[in-house]
Amino acid sequence: MSEAPAPPAGRLLHERAFVLLWLTRLLATIGYQALAVVIGWSIYAITGSAFDLGLIGLLQFIPAVVLTLAIGHAADRYDRRMIVRLALSVYALCAAVVTAAMLAGWLTRELLFAVVFAIGCARAFELPTGHSLVPATVPASLLPRAVAAWTSANQVAVICGPALGGFLYAVEPRAVSAVCVVFFIAALACLSAIRIKGNVPSRDPPTLRSALAGFQFICSRRRLLGVITLDLFVVLLGGATALLPVFAKDILAAGPTGFGLLRSAPAVGALVTAIVLSRVPVERHLGRKMFISVAVFGVATVVFGLSTWLPLSMLALGVLGASDAVSVVIRFSLVQLETPDHMRGRVSAINYLFVGSSNTLGDFEAGAVAGWLGAVNSVLIGGIGSLIVAGVWMGLFPDLRHLDRFQPAEEN
Repeated sequence: MSEAPAPPAGRLLHERAFVLLWLTRLLATIGYQALAVVIGWSIYAITGSAFDLGLIGLLQFIPAVVLTLAIGHAADRYDRRMIVRLALSVYALCAAVVTAAMLAGWLTRELLFAVVFAIGCARAFELPTGHSLVPATVPASLLPRAVAAWTSANQVAVICGPALGGFLYAVEPRAVSAVCVVFFIAALACLSAIRIKGNVPSRDPPTLRSALAGFQFICSRRRLLGVITLDLFVVLLGGATALLPVFAKDILAAGPTGFGLLRSAPAVGALVTAIVLSRVPVERHLGRKMFISVAVFGVATVVFGLSTWLPLSMLALGVLGASDAVSVVIRFSLVQLETPDHMRGRVSAINYLFVGSSNTLGDFEAGAVAGWLGAVNSVLIGGIGSLIVAGVWMGLFPDLRHLDRFQPAEEN
């Protein structure tokens, strides 16, 4: 049977629900990233501790672990848009609290950690639920392009958010969190305008067996197990972004503006890559290309750790972001296409636990190792460890290494 021709990339612009979801992701992530600049820089200014920067990651990781089963079950039982709306409301409230604290002059380490924990709880629901919404907004034939476009929204935000946050912080620190409130409210407005079919809430009783079904499904699909655990360990070891305040202030002497530029640099490379992939999607030799991108990620991390020159550091982070974008598009498409819709909430929640939350746990690991061995050694260990993991996983999961094309799941 001959294959249908790939649909043009411009078709995505005619999918109103996807465009609104794309805007929601863009606005929410800009607000989140700008707020992260305020929180990260403020904590380091108050405590001067790399370990405390690592605690930011740990405080966001804990909710993902504790709430995983509840997140997935909720996403498959209730309206996913409602769950994301509640999460965005929490973001807006947290940004308002930070603004009030800065205006009143009682911004403390403890308050910032409390805000981080609240954001972590909301993010644990918002990200996997938002991911599971994407397939409902486009035809299956457009999903790989939609994933690349979805990734581009995230990367545009990761470029603009930290740069905006760093610039505003240098001019008026209190303005950053106030602007974040506006972004979160705008994201809520876009999400509320989305009308989609699918995700009919299940009214099956919430049993432990139902909640654990996501784990059972992933374990029964060896490719899914391999791709999720690969990213878990690579990102866990490669968590250099938590240490950017240390590099910006103590190694590169770049200040808060340089910190914002460093946070944006990975997204520049990722954005360019995502735009290319949205027009020319990766369709063949998927496994091989994914492992190559992971290896490039590790090498770029090592280069960043060794650099003492801001332009080189930004270039290394840009290459890191570009390689990660290729891996993200392949992994996300694989997980969504091989998972039936009635399981997507639970599988996405577990994917977030193993993949998304590994970013925050990786931040804690990087901060803890930096407090013990120094920031440079922490980054070098992470980069070299990523290369080792990629090599080991190629041997453990040969089916993943030899993966050629995506294979959509059959609903049952």
